[in-house]
Amino acid sequence: MAPNVEGLDALDARLLLLLADEPRLGVLECSRRLGVARGTVQARMDRLVQRGILLGFPPDLDLAAMGYGLTAFAVLEIAQGHRGVVAKQLAAIDEVCEVHATTGQGDLFVRMVARSNADLQRVIDEVVSVTGVRRTSTSIALSTPVPPRVRPLLERLAETGE
Repeated sequence: MAPNVEGLDALDARLLLLLADEPRLGVLECSRRLGVARGTVQARMDRLVQRGILLGFPPDLDLAAMGYGLTAFAVLEIAQGHRGVVAKQLAAIDEVCEVHATTGQGDLFVRMVARSNADLQRVIDEVVSVTGVRRTSTSIALSTPVPPRVRPLLERLAETGE
């Protein structure tokens, strides 16, 4: 199996799909299901971890079931040169799930969760009080028709090697 440009091949993709579906599988069971030696699976996993592709095996959690039924996105405009400081302060807010540095109208794109509209106001107030945040525009997610995913990319790679 020839590796593609990114260095992943169809076996890597099949292994990652297997682990995405059943993250608690052991190396031996993965090797059995993939039809390759245990050492091959272990070497592939080690290489994927070393290259920063396989980041870990966190559980897939339903935030709404945990009481955080409201998801919102905020575009932040920040003071020039303050991205690192702002990101560090945002990371200290528990309800901030992810932050992306972006191009376009805003500087940072923030995904956050809250328990209610009133709780979201509290979270927004915390975000706005972060040193370096100049302006924010927040939108509430009504639904998630396409959740975060990588499966289609892995399936294509597993099937075509590209």
